[in-house]
Amino acid sequence: MQQYLLSIYQPDGEPPAPEVLEPIMRDLDAVNTEMREAGAWVFAGGLHPPDTATVLRHDGNEVLTTDGPYIEGKEHIGGFTVIQAADLDEALAWGRKVATALTLPIEVRPLHFGTCT
Repeated sequence: MQQYLLSIYQPDGEPPAPEVLEPIMRDLDAVNTEMREAGAWVFAGGLHPPDTATVLRHDGNEVLTTDGPYIEGKEHIGGFTVIQAADLDEALAWGRKVATALTLPIEVRPLHFGTCT
């Protein structure tokens, strides 16, 4: 089984009001439960806002430290789920369910394990 990263793209700014967010989170919980029951769910996590990020960048001589996100944009990765799936089609099916539950864009990408050369 291949593992896939489902990245949740979230718009910058304040989160939705509780009356909007609560049904969305309930729908996401239902999808997460379905993934667990199917044996697809590996783990998931939400991220703190992008202004809490620290970027480390090697400039050839030293590693520079910068506060804030790597890229300025109108959206950021707000959370992620790692799943295992037989193939990309199955991973995309789970990604569609997450996108429907959250009403946010989901990027599906296979994970690579091994040495980087």
